[in-house]
Amino acid sequence: MIKQWKVQQQERLDSFLRREIPLVVEKEISNGKIRRLILAGCVSVNSKQCRIPAYDLKVGSTVSADIQEEKLFFEKSADDIDFTLTQKDVLFEDEYIIVVNKPAYLPTEDTFVKERKSMHSCVVEYLWNKNRSLRNPPYAGIMHRLDKETSGVLLFTKKREANKSLSEQFSQHTINKIYRAVCEVKIKPQQKEFTVENFLTRISSKSSACKMGITKDETKGQNAKTKFKIVKEDEKKVFVECILFTGRTHQIRVHLSSKGLPICGDELYGSTVKGRIMLHAHTLEFTHPVSGERMKIESPLSAQFL
Repeated sequence: MIKQWKVQQQERLDSFLRREIPLVVEKEISNGKIRRLILAGCVSVNSKQCRIPAYDLKVGSTVSADIQEEKLFFEKSADDIDFTLTQKDVLFEDEYIIVVNKPAYLPTEDTFVKERKSMHSCVVEYLWNKNRSLRNPPYAGIMHRLDKETSGVLLFTKKREANKSLSEQFSQHTINKIYRAVCEVKIKPQQKEFTVENFLTRISSKSSACKMGITKDETKGQNAKTKFKIVKEDEKKVFVECILFTGRTHQIRVHLSSKGLPICGDELYGSTVKGRIMLHAHTLEFTHPVSGERMKIESPLSAQFL
């Protein structure tokens, strides 16, 4: 969300935003978060990026801020892991792309908490260590995202010319994505294979953790379709293969919960089992953005998912 204001009185940039942003997000915000927002390059004065919190604003100036609430209010979590990407975690790499095996409890992308690691920062660090002659950090383009607790296959680009083809494949849903989930049984499944298709929309407020829900009004939601196959089950748990036809936020989590099979550890969508959310991105199949070769990359299943 980009918000723009006209300055009515002379004051510091950080003081101005400290007063104005809470009115937009309807939530209190600390001085530290305002400072991070400015230092991250998300604020402009008269259409020029400004990274100086103490910058003196003049009457009549225009201030704009790119407010991404889920990043802005994200804090370092006690369950974050200290991870370093090494060769053993790289599933595929060439001149244009790198595909890595993301561990659980690691965010995909950077937040405003500078010291907090992410898979993106780990990829940048790995690529830089391979070529220490570079004066600036190497490029790593984020093509898709996994939730912090979700493990598995994650694709980045190493050159910007690879972005267009892959972005189109993701938006057109021509990339095959297969996940494995371990679910708590609240309603015993009657079929080994079933498909869920409906419309999903955000049902939580913007100032709280994202929670998605099903809506019958297709004008207010996005179409979401997932095919499920039960590969193993016992009285308390089922192991499910999840084949995505679309890639909506929390899609697998909402669809399984709607069938009485919340993913173990997913308390947001009804699980009573403690621990991590048991979801793993197992397979990613896509067309190489330069060679045109059809590629299938797999992240091994740990014993927890077998």
